Amino acid sequence: MLNHIVLMGRLTRDVELRTTQSGVSVASFTLACDRDFGGRDGEKETDFIDCVAWRSTADFAAKYFSKGRMAVVSSRLQIRPWMDKEGSKRYSTEVAVENMYFGDSKPDGKKNAGGDGSEIPEDFNPGFYE
Repeated sequence: MLNHIVLMGRLTRDVELRTTQSGVSVASFTLACDRDFGGRDGEKETDFIDCVAWRSTADFAAKYFSKGRMAVVSSRLQIRPWMDKEGSKRYSTEVAVENMYFGDSKPDGKKNAGGDGSEIPEDFNPGFYE
């Protein structure tokens, strides 16, 4: 069985970082991914894809990514059931991020600026984050 997705897009908002009751980091964000083809009017369309990252990947995303930053995510699709206020079963489809990488160079010409304005060390290797 295979459930693997690779996406490249820009964050539509700053990463929202939360912590579960058991102390696990979880981050959510939305990627705007342009389609390779145009719609009926010839203009390119954009998909807005909800993403969630856990643990150190969530911490990495919150520290180094902000609205407008290009990101590449290696992930899987998950469908999560939940109950609405009326007790009806609903489903949310989201991308569960396993790895996250920079998809652009340093933002806005700033020297090593992280998403929170912090400095990214020159020897930083984004490599594998889980």
